[in-house]
Amino acid sequence: MPQTYSLPVPLGEGLTESDLAALRAAVAALERQTFAGRLAALAGRGKGFGALTLSPRLQAAAASAAHKALTLSMKAALASLDGRPVRDRARLHRRLAALTGGVGGAMGLVSLPLELPLSTTIMLRSIAEIASSEGENLRSPHAALACLEVFALGGHAAEENLLEGGYLALRALMAKSVTDAAHYLTARRVVDEAAPALARLIGQFAARFGVVVSQKTAAQAVPVIGAVSGAAINVVFMEHFQTLARGHFAVRRLERLYGPLLVHAEYAKIARDEGYWRDPSRAA
Repeated sequence: MPQTYSLPVPLGEGLTESDLAALRAAVAALERQTFAGRLAALAGRGKGFGALTLSPRLQAAAASAAHKALTLSMKAALASLDGRPVRDRARLHRRLAALTGGVGGAMGLVSLPLELPLSTTIMLRSIAEIASSEGENLRSPHAALACLEVFALGGHAAEENLLEGGYLALRALMAKSVTDAAHYLTARRVVDEAAPALARLIGQFAARFGVVVSQKTAAQAVPVIGAVSGAAINVVFMEHFQTLARGHFAVRRLERLYGPLLVHAEYAKIARDEGYWRDPSRAA
């Protein structure tokens, strides 16, 4: 079914003052801080977490765990959302994330294939509640996939390497895969991760989600932040994606009201004015 928009203001006019403020907050949520930056703040360090690396073997394990986590959480969480009332359970989700992170911290990196799918499913439920609070119909395949899309939004490079486009460029890059997967789900109404459309989408999302998973895994292995528990790192992990979800679904709400062209133009203007994007012509 084609997307429809109801415009609260005449064509040619801009966003209302309150909606423009919501868009500014969304731009800040989506463009301002990376997961590595959040880790640095948690540990009281100015920088350094963006440069943390794992051995090739552990990088492969993190990538595999990220792919498995998204596949399992897609099946487990999205299938149970229809008809559920929306509740503000962000605090509960943070506590559950802390619990799983504490278990992961106690068991070490070997627990990642077990802990990450659980953490991701908890996060996806929280993301879905944020989506619903912004007016998304979670029975729509497009809305369900937009929840999963949040995990792909957290894996951009360090702030100083962000180029023109940011969030909007990433969504454009993934748009065809999301559309193909939504068409498949609309026609089949089943979640079969082996279906080519879903397999491509999960692979695309997991590649970016894996960047954050690798940073999380590396941080948990750094002796200098031994006082920072796995539970605290998992809470930051959860809060990072909750913040992205709030920005993502605020943008989608405004797109439904005003249409993507106007919203994207205003988004780009805010991102440039606030210095979140730098001119790619000046990139080294």
